[in-house]
Amino acid sequence: MTRALVTGGARGLGAAAAARLADDGVEVIRIDVSDGGDIVLDITDEEAVAAAASEIGPVDVLVNSAGIVGPNAPLLETDPAQWRHVFDVNVLGTVAMMRAFVPGMVERGWGRVVNLASMAGKDGNPNLSIYSASKAAVIALTKSAGKELATTGVLVNAIAPAVIATPMNQDTAPDVLAHITSLIPMKRVGKAEEVAELIAWLASHRVSFSTGAVYDISGGRATY
Repeated sequence: MTRALVTGGARGLGAAAAARLADDGVEVIRIDVSDGGDIVLDITDEEAVAAAASEIGPVDVLVNSAGIVGPNAPLLETDPAQWRHVFDVNVLGTVAMMRAFVPGMVERGWGRVVNLASMAGKDGNPNLSIYSASKAAVIALTKSAGKELATTGVLVNAIAPAVIATPMNQDTAPDVLAHITSLIPMKRVGKAEEVAELIAWLASHRVSFSTGAVYDISGGRATY
């Protein structure tokens, strides 16, 4: 049986992805920083991640869904501590999980990594410079890792959603949320279940000739 590890698996896109993978018969382990997942883990703590990897054992699929938005503020009103905090979770946390679990995939000759980026990482959302920059880093990380692992049987791809109805967006300022929703030609926000369908495909044997790619799920917002 395929085993999948989903970070941020207790809520939002992570929970939807976990449920959808389970529907495909995948054994899913949900990781979250708070109660609600199968394992409580702070992905910014590399020692804790290494210990968890030893406890969990081999996994075939890694879905890096854990992330935070950070402050809704103009760039000039942000401070270094805010930048470090968001990058610690969104970028370094993703790196830590990949460093811990991808080597086993390479050794076994098959694996799938799905990193959750964002349209913000491609377009840059106003008053969300930290979040936008962190998701741009996730995109570049995915492209680099996809190329490095292209001949190993391990595929690394990213998803760039537009606004999705998840708890994460409850903390987004109403004016910011209204602006980024207005950019979507379908004139609605996406559903977590819609993103989960794309994650399930990228995590499966059904995808075999795509790696280092970014899949938009944006209701038509994406322009490149």
